[in-house]
Amino acid sequence: MPPSRSFLKSRSTPRRGDRLEHFLESQENPDRGQLTLQRLLTKRTKGYLIVGVLAESGTSCNFAPTSSMKSCSFTARWNEALLDENYQKWQRSPRSVSPDWAAFFEGFELGTTRVEKNGAPAALSDVDEQRVLQTKVDLVIHTYRTLGHSVAKLDPLLSEPLPQQDRADFALESFGLRASDLEKEVSSHLFRASKKFQLRELILVLERIYCASIGTEFMHIQDARQRNWISARLELEQEKEETAVTSYLYSSILRTLYRAEAFEHFLHTNYVGHKRFSLEGAESLLVSLQALMGACEGYNIQQAVLGMTHRGRLNILANLLHKPLETIFDEFSHNVLPQTVENSGDVKYHLGYRTTWKSQAGHEVQIHLVANPSHLEAVGPVVQGKTRALQHALGNSQDKKRVLAVLIHGDAAFAAQGVVAEMFNLSQLPGYQVEGTIHVIVNNQIGFTTLPSDARSSRCCTDVAKMVEAPVFHVNGDDPLAVHAITKTALEFRQNFGKDVVVDIVCFRRHGHNEADEPTFTQPGLYKRIKSHPLLSDILLKKAEELGIVEGRKATTWKVKETERLEAAFAQSKTRADHSHSEKSGIDGSAAMTIAQSSYSHKPVQTAIGSDMLDKIMQVLTAVPEDFHVLPKVRRMLLERRQQIWQAKGPYDWGIAEALAFGSLLLEKIPVRLSGQDSQRGTFSHRHSVLHDEVTCERYIPLNHLSPYQARFCVYNSPLSEYAVLGFDYGFSLECPSMLCLWEAQFGDFANGAQIVIDQFISSSEAKWRRQSSIVMLLPHGYEGQGPEHSSSRLERFLQLCAEENMQICNPSTPAQYFHALRRQVHGRYCKPLIITTPKSLLRHERSVSKARDFTSSHFFEILSDPPGTRQPEKVRRIVFCSGKVYYDLLQYRAAHQLEESVVLVRVEQLYPLHEEELIRVFQRYPSATRVVWCQEESSNMGAWAFIRPQLQRLLGCEIFYAGRPASASPATGFNFVHKQQQVALVKAAFGGQDP
Repeated sequence: MPPSRSFLKSRSTPRRGDRLEHFLESQENPDRGQLTLQRLLTKRTKGYLIVGVLAESGTSCNFAPTSSMKSCSFTARWNEALLDENYQKWQRSPRSVSPDWAAFFEGFELGTTRVEKNGAPAALSDVDEQRVLQTKVDLVIHTYRTLGHSVAKLDPLLSEPLPQQDRADFALESFGLRASDLEKEVSSHLFRASKKFQLRELILVLERIYCASIGTEFMHIQDARQRNWISARLELEQEKEETAVTSYLYSSILRTLYRAEAFEHFLHTNYVGHKRFSLEGAESLLVSLQALMGACEGYNIQQAVLGMTHRGRLNILANLLHKPLETIFDEFSHNVLPQTVENSGDVKYHLGYRTTWKSQAGHEVQIHLVANPSHLEAVGPVVQGKTRALQHALGNSQDKKRVLAVLIHGDAAFAAQGVVAEMFNLSQLPGYQVEGTIHVIVNNQIGFTTLPSDARSSRCCTDVAKMVEAPVFHVNGDDPLAVHAITKTALEFRQNFGKDVVVDIVCFRRHGHNEADEPTFTQPGLYKRIKSHPLLSDILLKKAEELGIVEGRKATTWKVKETERLEAAFAQSKTRADHSHSEKSGIDGSAAMTIAQSSYSHKPVQTAIGSDMLDKIMQVLTAVPEDFHVLPKVRRMLLERRQQIWQAKGPYDWGIAEALAFGSLLLEKIPVRLSGQDSQRGTFSHRHSVLHDEVTCERYIPLNHLSPYQARFCVYNSPLSEYAVLGFDYGFSLECPSMLCLWEAQFGDFANGAQIVIDQFISSSEAKWRRQSSIVMLLPHGYEGQGPEHSSSRLERFLQLCAEENMQICNPSTPAQYFHALRRQVHGRYCKPLIITTPKSLLRHERSVSKARDFTSSHFFEILSDPPGTRQPEKVRRIVFCSGKVYYDLLQYRAAHQLEESVVLVRVEQLYPLHEEELIRVFQRYPSATRVVWCQEESSNMGAWAFIRPQLQRLLGCEIFYAGRPASASPATGFNFVHKQQQVALVKAAFGGQDP
């Protein structure tokens, strides 16, 4: 060992062998401002190898910009004392420092090997030779950990080994090693506690760990603790597997495979031509899920929320969730499920289910399989939202990991659908994280008919998961033992680190996309190999027989029993008197009300609050703690203004009305969750639900300081995502029907990005799956000359989706109406989604305000008209129906032209369900009216016109005239002066100036 020396001093004289600084200065992207010490640096030049693993968690090396980088020694900004201290420790004993530091210093020593005057390398001492070899050995270990997955034996359809050129990174010469080195005894503090191996043996062990049936991607993770945990776990588990083979495990997995295979064969035989999206070729999925549920006991996991597409869904229902086989067979008949809305229902491979899974030791896990549409990944955020709600119900943050989210994906959808990336982005955010999701990919290596080469630009379908540094475990589906082991490792990682993890089961699809599809049309070569590929159970049985673990006769008995079980259930289903039962107890609807209890009613709901409650809320809304430094502007425009309004008993604006609605529910012990883009402040600075200390930047939420006994108010600024966030909040609402759960778009048209969730879940889940939600969507809407993108919430789309009382569509025109609509959503006896077109300019409109009594002695009015007795009915000649903001333009025009006696304005505050009786009553008050008009701001092919016209004509028995913008391809003009001209014209037309 050479004498101790200062690390920095040792670098004072540049040498040709000193490659590390040169490496840093010659990077392709030197503009980065910071290089973390966890980054691995590797360089091979002229026979010299430098490996520096820059570690020590939390330490970083800052660089000057590009212009000055080459004049700045890269060590100059390091902590010199820390470097010298660790360097001297390492020289005395390499094991006295962390493995990453040791690897770095080894690389440094190699890079500073002395050279002859003529530039040729000097003869190395024995110590130097050992260090050179040690560095090469460490590089071998690092390469297998980093790239082993790229050459692992993952594809069950490929029996030939990879060509040598594909394994070039693992050739001996790529490490600077020779064949003679294979017999040398080596060890490394990086691997199995410096256990000694022959180099040949070490490489074989690394091959078995990283290049066999499991290929792991984890070196992209920056957290050294997580990387080290994974490498230690993989290497430990492989070592255990080498020394112990469990007869029980083989038997258990074999029986699982027999159940999966027998089920698919039975359906294929008895229901010829029926779509079932079989699991054949991917039976290891069932092994993975069985392992997952079995491992839950060790972590006291009590609930699991499961989302999956149609591939293999029936098999999972039958063999994991134990849905009665008789029921599944019934669903293949032509009978429909009763108790659905107008018997709409859904196909059998979309249905949800709920059951309790019990281990042999008696541990129970309640599994919720969430119903889903064919929009593949759409169910993912719903599952995560539902998981978050179940975790919320546990109360204690320490218990959150007792609820597990599991998502099963197809490889093509996982790589291609953007909502997957949105879900990963949500995974660690405060309002949306669920302590990690287990993602299991059924990697059929094909989409419908599209091969990976045409379906993605990335090497692996899982690469999107790297955006959050999730570990990825690829595993050969033909090795169910490996699938079983790696699934348990994935769960252990989730429980330890609270992060997402991916298990990619590489398998195949024995049939086409569905059983009626002919896959050889597009992949004849692939399906020729699949046709000759043996059953997975036969592969495992052959291995078990070779090991002497399972007898073939015993296995045959298991297989026969599975077939007999299926045949008995099939016979039982045929003898049932009632084939249309629905297994109501198993439907995934634990928290939702039944349809009979949730039918919509127009009966007014008592939503008024007492004056004392209003005062209590206003007192909190107008004050902050003494030591809280609120911004002066916020104090003036918010606190002081609210104080003045409160003292004057109004008029109250929209922002205060909303806070009163939230606060009153909280005092009634009803929690409120608001999630959306910039929802804490509000896009239009009307909410300010979270105040910020200008000195400490601490946050203060007034509504969480109403009472020691109140419920909690949670408000989250979401990422700039609609699809995943709305799906998440919808899923959350499923488990919390008595909670006010709101999603807010920054502008109403942003709901376009979440249209799949709206179409497939919010508007139709009750009809398809008997799943009811009370989610509230807040969509800013109104024509104020802001152009096409920020005017319309596309009200027409929501109205087009309305039927069978599936949703409530409200366009309130006053703060009090908004207040009562929110409170009615919780206190009403029905559970329906509520879509509210919220205002923009009306937030501060001088006439769009409410008095204190509107909150303390009123309720929500679905129809608002001029009060009876305010005019003589026989003088009324025109009735103008409208909804929302345009009412105030009409009101102003009527007053300016003194038309109060002859024109009545009727506001339809709730467009659906339409209060038909009240509309008729209002109309019948004015028998002398000769003209009925519908006025709207939107174009005639948008807004409510197409929906409301036939309704009014049917109810009122007269022609309905239109006043509004003409049909348009774009929601609104982009020119403000044109907008104003159009607005004047449509208002004038409503009063007869330009009747069509």
